[in-house]
Amino acid sequence: MSIETIGAVLGLALLDTLSPTVIGITLYLLLTRPHRVGALLGVYLGSVAIAYFALGVLLMLGLGAVAPLVDDTVWAWGQAVLGAALIVGSYFIPDKNPERASIRARSFTMQSMLLLGLGTWLFEFATAVPYFGAIGIMTSADLPAVQWSPLLGGYVTIMVIPGILLLVAWAAMGERLRARFERWQNKLSSGSRTVVSWIVWIAGCLILLEAVDTLFTEVTVATPWG
Repeated sequence: MSIETIGAVLGLALLDTLSPTVIGITLYLLLTRPHRVGALLGVYLGSVAIAYFALGVLLMLGLGAVAPLVDDTVWAWGQAVLGAALIVGSYFIPDKNPERASIRARSFTMQSMLLLGLGTWLFEFATAVPYFGAIGIMTSADLPAVQWSPLLGGYVTIMVIPGILLLVAWAAMGERLRARFERWQNKLSSGSRTVVSWIVWIAGCLILLEAVDTLFTEVTVATPWG
């Protein structure tokens, strides 16, 4: 497994840490302070990570069966077209409120957190663009399961790290962070379209650069991971 593939996948994972919904719901739970907030948030973040990992396994197995039938050049050109389309499409992202799902978390039970995590998985396809890009990159790299499964596990873990860090900060400082968290929540709500647009735009660039590196081996493509 090349460092370029690892760098591209983990770079896309870092983009997914900007998910407005995951961060928004985490802030909502912390500010509302339900009983056993740590356990509730753990169930929510865990369900998001597990759902994306399970979907990734299914996609990798399915695409892995199809990929050998497709010429590498054709696959790379498809990846390049996808990257370019994402760059253009990032300018047309409709406005959305990241707290739309969080309002449903009025009944603070483990079951509701599980359903909320599955809801995030089902409805957040706009911010899941980096995720699907990472799946495509791992498939085009023709990685065996022993390599792509831990890379996929690392990806979904990185996805939910912001929620974990927010919980740790709240546990350490508590109410002293309330005013700051409320400001972040308001900014996240008002600027959700901008955040999603940037995520899609950067993901498109990373996917396009990875395709160019495959198609034009004589051209040196500068990326953060070398």
